[in-house]
Formats: sequence, structure tokens, C-alpha cells
Amino acid sequence: MTERHPLKPFLPTGAKILMLGSFPPPMKRWKMPFYYPNFQNDMWRIFGIVFFNDINHFIDLNQKCFKQQQIVDFLTDKGIAIYDTAVEIERGNNDASDANLEILERVNLAEILSQIPDCKTIVSTGGKSAEVVSEILGVKSPEIGDYVEAEFCNRVIKFYRMPSSSRAYPMKVDKKADIYSVVFKTL
Repeated sequence: MTERHPLKPFLPTGAKILMLGSFPPPMKRWKMPFYYPNFQNDMWRIFGIVFFNDINHFIDLNQKCFKQQQIVDFLTDKGIAIYDTAVEIERGNNDASDANLEILERVNLAEILSQIPDCKTIVSTGGKSAEVVSEILGVKSPEIGDYVEAEFCNRVIKFYRMPSSSRAYPMKVDKKADIYSVVFKTL
């Protein structure tokens, strides 16, 4: 079954960083109508560690959900945009695994970047997204935690590859946060 991306790109005015994942999980796993909505995904825990030294900064432990408005306000303030590399997909096993995603239509990166003219940094949040961004930019995918530069849309882009925030990715959340912190502290 074909799925279209259910969310609009989150592109705050003045965004300097664009984070690109692959595609949202099935809606039955969502705890909020925003990016990285699966409570088993560690993205917002990583952000909590990196920026506040608090794994639960963006977590409502009582309700077992995320603090969506706090996340949106934080990303807006920091100039971090978010979208995904796949716009239309088919899932192999009706799960959230990137290994089972077939991308039928990928992001129009030029169109997204035209809406955030101050953005000169792209951060892929996993292997599948790094693969797609590499193809679009025409560069070799960087190693995890590293970046490559590419000229695209009349600007030089630093393209970083980060580890997946999925718990299926075999790395502890603290280690993932260490790698993400290098990018955000540099920027």
C-alpha cells in the first residue's frame, strides 16, 4: 500500500540546519502529530541530553508522550528545520523499519532549501536518509558523525550523517547524543 508523507515540512524562519529523516512510522505508533512521534524513538531524548543534559527534558513521563509545543518552540528558537527524504513510500512489513521502505518519491531538496535560504547544513538522521541525500547532492555519504561538503542550489552545504535515533539501531542513547552534540556544538 502506498503512503504519502502525513506531515508538512517544519521550516521555521531563519532555519540554518535541516534535519532529514526517512519517513514517519505508521500512525498507530504516534504519540504526537510531529516528527519522531514514536515514543520508542530517542530523537527527543538525544536533544534533551545534548542541549539540557536531561534525557527527559522533552518527555512527559506521566503521560508517556512528548512535549510537542516545547519541541516546536525550541526548534524554532534554534533555527532547526525538519523533514524527511521520502515523500511517498511503500512499507514492506507495515512497520517503521527503513530496511522495509521502498521510496517511490523522494524529497525535492531544492524546493525545501528555497524556503530556508539561511540553511547551509543538512543533517541526515540515519542510513536511509543519508543514502538519499548523498544521491541528491551527488556526493559520497560521510561516515557516521562526520560531514562532506557539496555545492547545491547556489550554496555550499555541509552534509552530516548522524546515527539513527531508532532503538533498533545498536548504539546507546548517550553515545548517539555524544555524536549529535559534535554537530550542534560546531554549528
